[in-house]
Amino acid sequence: MIVSIHNHVITRQPRFSVTHDSHKTWTLHVNGVLEEDRGHYMCQVNTAPMISQTGFLQVVVPPNIMDHESSKSNIVVREKDDVMLKCRGDGFPTPQIKWRREDSRPIETSDGRKVSHLDGSHLRLRQVSRTHMGAYLCIASNGVPPSVSKRITLDVEFAPQMHVPNQLVGAPQGTEVHLECFVEAHPRAITYWEYRDAMVMNTTRVTTHTLEDNYKIHMVLHIRDLQDGDFGMYKCISKNSIAETDGSITLNETFRPTSPPQTKSQRPGVDDDEATRWTPDRHGRKDTRRRKEEEKRRQEKEREEEDRRRGEKRRTLDRERQRLENDFNRDHRNDLVTRVTNAPVGCSISCLFAVNRRIAVTAGMLVYLFAFFLHR
Repeated sequence: MIVSIHNHVITRQPRFSVTHDSHKTWTLHVNGVLEEDRGHYMCQVNTAPMISQTGFLQVVVPPNIMDHESSKSNIVVREKDDVMLKCRGDGFPTPQIKWRREDSRPIETSDGRKVSHLDGSHLRLRQVSRTHMGAYLCIASNGVPPSVSKRITLDVEFAPQMHVPNQLVGAPQGTEVHLECFVEAHPRAITYWEYRDAMVMNTTRVTTHTLEDNYKIHMVLHIRDLQDGDFGMYKCISKNSIAETDGSITLNETFRPTSPPQTKSQRPGVDDDEATRWTPDRHGRKDTRRRKEEEKRRQEKEREEEDRRRGEKRRTLDRERQRLENDFNRDHRNDLVTRVTNAPVGCSISCLFAVNRRIAVTAGMLVYLFAFFLHR
């Protein structure tokens, strides 16, 4: 196509113009360059022979995302389903597509890997779970600023699931208590508390509140100044468009800790048995049974200690008796040998009488010592 001859523009394009200066330099101006202006341009001088110079005009186009060929901005699927996210871009050069999560968390691929980003115009997720839920960004870039992106929100629907960390709670009257339930659900679930088949309403003593984080809900029931009618079973209930679930918490009454039973020195005029049996009225059956078991163990220990002392005493007496018998036998043999050896022939009867008298005296002393140690 001939654009111009000399300084006369032939083509009917107001965006094209030609200028020249006194130095015989000719310039072609293109205003508002379009992609269709890309191509080769030749400047020709009609001499003999003809001379020319050729140049190429490259027109780059910033990236753009084609919505009609991409996924919708919001996609809703059920848990365990497969999903495909598509993002198509155009521009020159052809843009590259990169996927990221808006919250900067890793992307869980279909083969179980966790990556910070993925390249390609398609993002396939198999058997999606609640952890896949969130906003995904497809970013198109080709080196020509600016880069563009599209936000695609993936919602994963699932039935409510309840978690109750403490299903049995105990507290005494006059105190305050917190009951907690944790719920995961999408779409957003309706949550409330029930007590004796009636919904729990906020009062001056009873308050309820919830803390939400994406698909997670923390339910809290706060009861102040516990009274007798507050004890029983509470239900935390959650329901959405898919299903309904609940959890139960039993609130039992406990007793405040009290001082141990007073001893005889603390309660004048009460004997040991009565002091042992004495129990404050505020103590429950568990406290009474525990004290009885402790008293039984204490008595068993005392009996064992008494048996040990008696056994030690018996062994001491046996050792002392054995020692006295050994001493007696040794002295008796020595004395008898001495007397028999030194006695004259005519004094056998009187010598035997003296020996028997010595034996009687020693036996009396032995009986006295045995009675003395036994008394101790």
